[in-house]
This record gives sequence, structure tokens and C-alpha cells, in this order.
Amino acid sequence: MTALPPPLRGPGFGSYPTDEVAWLLTDLSAVRLEADLAAREAAIQAGTAHYAESLPIEYQPDAAYQELFAAILAQTADRLALAVATVTELVLAERAAATPDGSVVLASLARAGTPIGVLMRRWARFRHDRTLPHYAVSIVRARGIDTVALDYLAAHHDPASVVFVDGWTGKGAIARELTAALDEVARAGGPRFSDDLAVLADPGHCVRTFGTRDDFLIASACLNSTVSGLVSRTVLNRALIGPNDFHGAKFYAELADADVSDRFVDTVSSRFAAVADRVPAEVESVGALDRTPTFSGWAAVERIRAEYGIESVNFVKPGVGEATRVLLRRIPWKVLVREADHPDHAHLRMLAEQRGVPVEVVPDLAYSCVGLVKPLTGVQGEG
Repeated sequence: MTALPPPLRGPGFGSYPTDEVAWLLTDLSAVRLEADLAAREAAIQAGTAHYAESLPIEYQPDAAYQELFAAILAQTADRLALAVATVTELVLAERAAATPDGSVVLASLARAGTPIGVLMRRWARFRHDRTLPHYAVSIVRARGIDTVALDYLAAHHDPASVVFVDGWTGKGAIARELTAALDEVARAGGPRFSDDLAVLADPGHCVRTFGTRDDFLIASACLNSTVSGLVSRTVLNRALIGPNDFHGAKFYAELADADVSDRFVDTVSSRFAAVADRVPAEVESVGALDRTPTFSGWAAVERIRAEYGIESVNFVKPGVGEATRVLLRRIPWKVLVREADHPDHAHLRMLAEQRGVPVEVVPDLAYSCVGLVKPLTGVQGEG
């Protein structure tokens, strides 16, 4: 058997402390992967390049946006702490039963899932004095999950103990990608991992393990690497990644002065004690729901796609987290909101104004907001 590569850890890779997360990634920090936004978008939509083969240039927020992020984090920390506690309690109660020793291993989907994995690990330690192993792994839409990372997890842990973690669901593309990828691995004779993805917010009704189904703002969605351990989104470029390598990513050590990764997780975890008394009732409430995934959000996206004459659902990004991503790293067309002045959308309004993107009020929107990627003329690729 080919030797598996070792994980990367901070401070050599990523700004989280060494014990918070092990990155099952290949360090591509020395490689120039950032492409001009317009050229990159055109290539992706034309189908001549996959989004995971390059990186967008990291958005660097101005002072006003940084102040807004700090205010949002302060205002939402309790809500975030409660959602973290709720989903972690569900995981510990339900997934621990899948293994003889009750072990649970967190595998966050890099990078949006990684701050959430750090927080879930902290709640387990705060409430139960349990230290859960936490890894960050890559999954790429239309390319699947990193199978070398899965081999590493299976070599070191019971696959039944592994829980995949993400921040939120939009229309459910990643949830579906995870299921398909894990099924393919099992069919090929590999280990069987559970596809029960755990997220803080599931507005698309795509998973059964979540902290809430409200489409609420998770503050880490407001920024890119500077709230995710200074790590880029993941890269799968076969010119750089061999068959026995983990998927790749960059560590933006040069952005250390702007890094708020620790501030985000420290602020939220500092509110654990304040929300602890509310957690049992919240867990009971969520546990009593019919949590069967219906992917109802996907149907809503299809309606929006048809109404706005958009060729592909990949250009429709539902939910506050996905709408933020459109404004941060795509060519946005417009933003749809259910309410003109919703407090969760202050950062969206600021970003939209900065980029000259219209915000349209749609009172019967299924999500609190939806970001629309601008389809480029004559281009009908994957988006």
C-alpha cells in the first residue's frame, strides 16, 4: 500500500492552534493559483476550466466592512453558540451509537466547515470533557471527495465514527455530492462512511443533522480565508495534485494582520456558558422534527432559475451564506432578498453597493436571500 501523506497543522499551515484541526491537504502556498476574476468566471462558465483548478483573488475588506463584521459577530454570537451546541449534542447522541466505543471523529469540509468543526470540538470539550479528533478534508462539486483523505481517516479511525461537518446548506449540491462520492467509494470496495452531513443551518432541508433550519447569518460566511485559518478554498488541479496526494490549498500567512479566525471561534465559544441552559430544550425541539431531507430548497431554486431565465441552477446561490460567496468571489448579477432591511443582510447590502449590484426585494422568496451569478453572453458551462 502506498504511504499516506501526513496532515498539515498550524502554525506551519493554517492559523488555528496545532490541536484544533489537522488539515488533510497538500500545501500549495508557493504556487500562483489566483486568476483574474472576470477571466476565471468566463473559463468556468464556458466549461474550459473547473472552479477548483484555480483560486479567486482573496477579497480584502475595507475598514468599514471589518467594523461591520465585528458588530455582526457580537450580535449573533449567542445564536451561533446555541446552534453549535445543538448540532453537537445531536451528533454525540446519535452518531456515537454507531461505534462500539462511542467514538466520534469530526471531518469538516474545508474551508467553510472548518470553523464549525473547531467550535463543535470546543463544545464537546466544554460540556462533556471529550476531546474529539478534528480533520479538514476537501470536497469538490462534480469531482467528489478527496479519496486519499478518506484512506487516511479509515487508516486511523473507524469509518463509522466519522461525521462530516459543514457550515450551512444552500440548494443541497454539496450534500448530494457527498452522498454520491461516499457511495462510489463503498461500491469500489472502500470503507463505508456515513453521508449524514452535520451543519449549523439547513434552510434547504438537505440534511437530517443540523442546529437550525432558519436561514440565518453565520458570521464566518462574511469573510474568506481570514476567518478560516488563513487557508484558501481547496484546489484539485491534476497538474499539481498526484493520485496519492491530498487535494491542495494555500496558506495565506501574509494576511496574518487581518486574521480574525481565532476571534470568531473564541467569541462564539465564550458564549457557551450563557446558552448552556437553553440547549436541552433546543435539542429536544430539533430532535422532535421530521428531519428527513426533502431538498425543498432545490425546487425553489429551479423556480427562480426559470423565472429569471437562467440556464443553470449553478448560477442560483440560495441562502445568506451562498449569497455572500457570490458577492465575495464571483461575478454577481443581482441579489434577491425577502426583506429590504433585514439585519442579517447588512453586509450583503454593503458588498452589493461596493460592487454596483442591484438588490431586489422578493417578498415570497423561499430563502431570506439569494445571490445570482451573472451568466456571461454565449456561455453555458457549469458555473
